[in-house]
Parts: sequence; C-alpha cells; structure tokens
Amino acid sequence: MRVLVVGSGYVGLVAAACFAEAGHRVLGVDVDADKIAKLRQGVSPIFEPGLDGLLAKHLASGQLAFSTGLEEGIADADAAFICVGTPMGEDGSADLRFILQVAADLGRALPLRPPGARPLIVVDKSTVPVGTAARVRQAIQAELEAAGQDRPFEVVSNPEFLREGSALEDFLRPDRVVVGCHTDFAEAVMKALYAPFLEASKGKWFRMDPASAELTKYAANAMLALRISFINEIAALSEEVGADVDFVKAAIGADHRIGPAFLNPGPGFGGSCFPKDLQALLKTGREHGISLKTLTATVEANRHQKMVLLRKIKAHYGVQGGDPAPLAGKRFALWGLAFKAHTDDIREAMSLELIEGLLALGATVAAHDFEAMPAIRARLGDRITYAAEPLQACEGADALLVATEWPEYRNADLAAAGAALKSKVMFDGRNLFRPEAMKAAGWTYHSLGRRTL
Repeated sequence: MRVLVVGSGYVGLVAAACFAEAGHRVLGVDVDADKIAKLRQGVSPIFEPGLDGLLAKHLASGQLAFSTGLEEGIADADAAFICVGTPMGEDGSADLRFILQVAADLGRALPLRPPGARPLIVVDKSTVPVGTAARVRQAIQAELEAAGQDRPFEVVSNPEFLREGSALEDFLRPDRVVVGCHTDFAEAVMKALYAPFLEASKGKWFRMDPASAELTKYAANAMLALRISFINEIAALSEEVGADVDFVKAAIGADHRIGPAFLNPGPGFGGSCFPKDLQALLKTGREHGISLKTLTATVEANRHQKMVLLRKIKAHYGVQGGDPAPLAGKRFALWGLAFKAHTDDIREAMSLELIEGLLALGATVAAHDFEAMPAIRARLGDRITYAAEPLQACEGADALLVATEWPEYRNADLAAAGAALKSKVMFDGRNLFRPEAMKAAGWTYHSLGRRTL
C-alpha cells in the first residue's frame, strides 16, 4: 500500500520506517527543509535504538522517501497519517494547531487525487483529545468546499502505544492495534496496513468509534502513571515501617489481576507522554463536569516523587533551613540525565529538578549519560560539568547519584567508582543494587523502599 506520514518527529519517523519494513511504500513529509535534507541522507533527528539502521535500509530499497510537500504523494496514497506534535497549552489542554494545519493542507491537496479515486483514509496517529477526529474532518471538508471540490475521505483514530527506547519493537510486534472508524472500508485499509505486524505478534485488533479510540490512549497512559505513583507511595511507606518494597512488588505483581509491569519504584514518571496526557485528560474531565480525583492525586504524587533523591540527600547531610548554601563545597556525581534508559529525552526528567535543587543548595554536579548529555548541555550550559565516562564523573565527588536505569550503570565497576569518590556514598533512584551487597562492599547506600543498612 502507499502511505503518507506527515510529521517526522518521534511517532512519525518510527511509523514511516516500520511501514516501510512491512513492504508498504512510504513518503515521510515535514515542513522543516533542513530536517528533510538530513533524513534523505539517513540522519535521524532523534535517538531510538535500531531506527538509524531501518531508515538506511529502506532509503536504499526505495520503500521510504522524504519530502517537504504532501502533494507529492497524495494522488495515489491509500492512507495519510497525521503524526505532528500536540504540545500542552497553559491550561493543560492539547494544542491542536499543528494537527488542524495538516488537516487543512490535506483538504487543499485532496483535489489532486483523480475523480473516482477510492476514499483517502486520514489517520490521527498523534495523541489527541476526544472529538479531534470530528474537528479534522471538518477542517478537511471546509477546504474542499472552499475550492468547490469533492473527494471522498474518512478520518480514523489510530492511537500509538510506543515506549521510548523500544518503539520499533512496539510498532513491529504490537500487543494490540486500536482503530476508531465508521466504515468497513476504512477498517479494511487499516487491517491491510497492520496485517504484517499483527501476524508477527498475534496481537489483538480493536475496532471502535473514533471517540472511544481517542479516549483509550489517554486512559492507558493514565493507568500506567497511576501504577507508578502507587508503587512509589508504597516504597515510601516501606521505608518508614521497615519493609522491603522489592518483596512487596513481587508478591502483588504475581496476582494475575495486577501483574508486575510498572511496579518499579523510581523518581516519578517523565518524558513527553504521561505528564502531558494526564493534564489533557484532566482538562477534558473539567470541560465535561467530571472531577478525575484519582488522576489529580497521581499528578500531585508524581510532583512530590521527583524530589525524592534531593530529600534523601538533605537528610543525609543534615541540611537545615537558614543556611543559604548548606552544601557549598560538596560535589555530586550524577549518573543518568534522560527520563528513562535507551532514550535521549530529558522532558520532565527527574535529573533536571535534582540538578537545580543541588545547585540552589550550593553544590556542584558532574553528570554523565549515554545519550542525553547534548540535550542537557543545550539547556544548562556550563552550570554543571560533563563527564565522558561514568567513572570520570565520580572523581573527587562526595557521593554518587543514580537517576536513570541504564544497564551499563547496573554493570559498572563499583569498586572503581568507590575508589574515585571521596566517600562511598550512593543515592540510588532506580534501585539498581541490593542493600546487603552494597553494605558488604562498604557503601552507605540509600535506595527507594528498602532499609538503609
């Protein structure tokens, strides 16, 4: 099939590369000419494991091409995926300007399709609030009517469920595909597009109305965010009552009604999806007179959790009010800057608030991350120092902080790290190590939901 993918950000690039991998002919479209020029050379603007290789493969095969204009591929396209950003507005709502602009562009380009052509399936792939499919349809129809033209099309909601760091696997082997549409024809086109992926994964197919599909995406992310905040609060309680959250999460996760996923204590959720999507869902609730109290508490719990390591640091060093720089002269090694491993995304990352908190207390920070240091450097400049290797960050530092769960940190030479530090003190925001082993190795070890031995 022939596919247009409008938007070459995270979702758009992954979708374009994966549809090409499935044998479809794909044209990726973006208004950023510099980005398109680099993509034509196989240079991706984002980091995602495996993406560069897939782009190079299908640029060479001819299955994938890039353009600054959707007019190039509209005439014979079977589907056009809208994959542009929906940033959060000041009131928490999703900003649909870019979505509706693409819809208008599609409406103006539709007359390039020959009379009698099959309906174009316009797919909302971006995360959008309930009612967006109807607004996209209106925007397209308005352009057709203004031009005195009539071409058939249908707007479909097809939310993405991609995890940064494993997005290719999620797209190529989905556990489910959700499609909100009104006609059997639209469903047939979508099934043809996704058939190779569902055959590989034995995933489930869900057809529903567009509004239900739009709400499904927000509800899924809200549930995952709620689980994260829940286990973080159980971890905090575990510390106070002398329990070990690792035992607790393993036992409750063994219940088939609960399961083990998203029950790992940490510094709260971040990234581009959960924070934004929860605010958008809360905004939708307010607009319809529904107070989503559980989600309100989840957002507040996450805000509190992002400061968990800073609170532990202040307690360890006896920081009290009144001293304007109580940690002056202290240097901290920080392992991890991205909001999670296997990505360079620092949006809503705990590391940002941790760094700001330490600097405000008079401390200095030497940071390392395997992918996110350019993004942090662009944001913070020379306010912190940057280490080329994890052990380099430890040299002369008073303590080691772990903020991102990169596997390389879990497998690091802790004896060498301890030798590089002034004192063997670690604040582990990801529970990468066991307290008993750390104590035996001579560390003062602070983690989440376990006793400090």
